[in-house]
Amino acid sequence: MTAGQGGIRPGEVALGFDPAERVSAGVVFIGRLRTPWGPGTCPKNLRAAREAGAAGRIEVDAPWRAGLEGLAPGMALVVLYWLGAGRRDLIVQAPRHRDSPTGVFALRSPVRPNPIGLAVVHCTGLDAAAGVVEVDALDAFDGTPLLDLKPWIAGIDLPPGGQ
Repeated sequence: MTAGQGGIRPGEVALGFDPAERVSAGVVFIGRLRTPWGPGTCPKNLRAAREAGAAGRIEVDAPWRAGLEGLAPGMALVVLYWLGAGRRDLIVQAPRHRDSPTGVFALRSPVRPNPIGLAVVHCTGLDAAAGVVEVDALDAFDGTPLLDLKPWIAGIDLPPGGQ
């Protein structure tokens, strides 16, 4: 849905514009996520995807496959992907699991100004020549566009204090 369309819950606040109409930068999709999930079947988060026991696969397009050099099974990876099917204009949301409306930046909702999904996964297999990265789980629809892959590094990515 775009800005100004209905379907918001009590307490939610929509922007007066569609963020997609205020593009400041461009991105290039570098591949696709492959999952068993679609509308109505996708887990709400990565924990639920893992509990469902369905592994995922990342397919990296040919021009970007050299970038897989150095990855290996067993590594933790940060996967960034494009959740472009959702609304982009809700700045305050009223999730069913919360007691009160909450700002989008305090939520992991796919409804956000820039619909970028993030998952930290374990690489379970790799065929760099074919551009295939097998992972333990993904919580996105099959065919979701891939934006980027990065290694998760404990000494860098874990905040001080350990959580």
